[in-house]
Amino acid sequence: MKSQTLNVAYVAGLARMELTKEEEALFQTQLGNILEYVEQLQQIDASSVPDTPVDPNLPTNVLRSDEVKPSLPVADALQNAPKKANNLFVMPKIVE
Repeated sequence: MKSQTLNVAYVAGLARMELTKEEEALFQTQLGNILEYVEQLQQIDASSVPDTPVDPNLPTNVLRSDEVKPSLPVADALQNAPKKANNLFVMPKIVE
């Protein structure tokens, strides 16, 4: 993908961000540089690079066991919510 095909204003609109023309130009350049670097990485022949070895002595399950713990009280969870109703967060509609 070329940086010229990126529509920074459209993506900013999806993220509900307001950008100045200077910011759009800056992000267009930065995203273009990132895409060019990714294209360079894709051209590397890594077929001769062996897979990362895994130490067989490492434990297989490093996750803790699931334990039921008391949750945060509703009043504490909602204390900084800009809008709340019926002990729930009220959020603006995101999907159009």
